[in-house]
Amino acid sequence: MALIRITAVVMLVLVGCTEEPLYGPPTESMCPPPPTGTALTYENFGKPFMEAYCTRCHDSKLVGAARHGATSFHDFDTLFGIKAVKAHIDLTSASGPAATNTSMPPDGKQPSLEEREQLGEWIACGVPSDP
Repeated sequence: MALIRITAVVMLVLVGCTEEPLYGPPTESMCPPPPTGTALTYENFGKPFMEAYCTRCHDSKLVGAARHGATSFHDFDTLFGIKAVKAHIDLTSASGPAATNTSMPPDGKQPSLEEREQLGEWIACGVPSDP
């Protein structure tokens, strides 16, 4: 009986080690300093990015199986929802000098490296909305 338990634990550990982690390291993206700053805003970048790659699962109107496993309260159909978990977005989807995180989206249309870098910048600048 003890051997079966030990074998089960070892199998669980091995299976867990083969999956790619969801959260990568921080990208360490930087916001361009003033006076230029960033030109990226919610309207010209954040909203179109989220609609193209994220809201098929991360939308507050989706429930149950329609979320395809997306974590509750990780909803990207509003600026408020994005700001609430911007660090998680960096760790799953953005690119910067320290890391390129590509675990999201897990399938379907994927952002380019340039779009992921812009996402990192937008997050580093505090996910600005339009002035």
